[in-house]
Amino acid sequence: MRISVVGSSGSGKTTLARRLADVLGVESVELDSIHWGPDWTPRDPDEIRARVVAATAGDSWVVDGNYQSILGTLVLERADVVAWLNPPRWRAMSRSVRRTALRAATGEELWSGNRESWRGLMFWRGESSVVWWAWTSYPGTTERYEQRMAQAGGTGARWHRLRTRRDVERFVAAVSAARG
Repeated sequence: MRISVVGSSGSGKTTLARRLADVLGVESVELDSIHWGPDWTPRDPDEIRARVVAATAGDSWVVDGNYQSILGTLVLERADVVAWLNPPRWRAMSRSVRRTALRAATGEELWSGNRESWRGLMFWRGESSVVWWAWTSYPGTTERYEQRMAQAGGTGARWHRLRTRRDVERFVAAVSAARG
């Protein structure tokens, strides 16, 4: 099974991807870890694409993240299943704020030695604020995946729009049952 987990910032992509990877017995591939180099420097798009091609070459994988501006439909076209996490905006925002505050407080290392800071909570800092990004990107992300899901229309990957925790639990149970 090849699963792409997509959704807005704060929707729970990484958490779900890790759970699914555990169920399937595969490694979870987090696109943020491929995209971000040291000091929050984006990696070269060609390098990102090459690393994603390698990560999605196998028969079974779970990839979480979006990055269509760099990857186009590369991951979506290779996936059997797309799990679109689409919680209400308030829930995604609550998760983004909580996650950013926890990471800033603990100094948790993310990718390539990067750490989030308290500045991530400062909405007025614009693009340098994780909370600003989560708020402003939510509508566009939702619209983009609504269109992609409508276009899938029975061809390619099976799409699952997961709006609630119950939806997520049912999806994980279905993947577990399908694995046998």
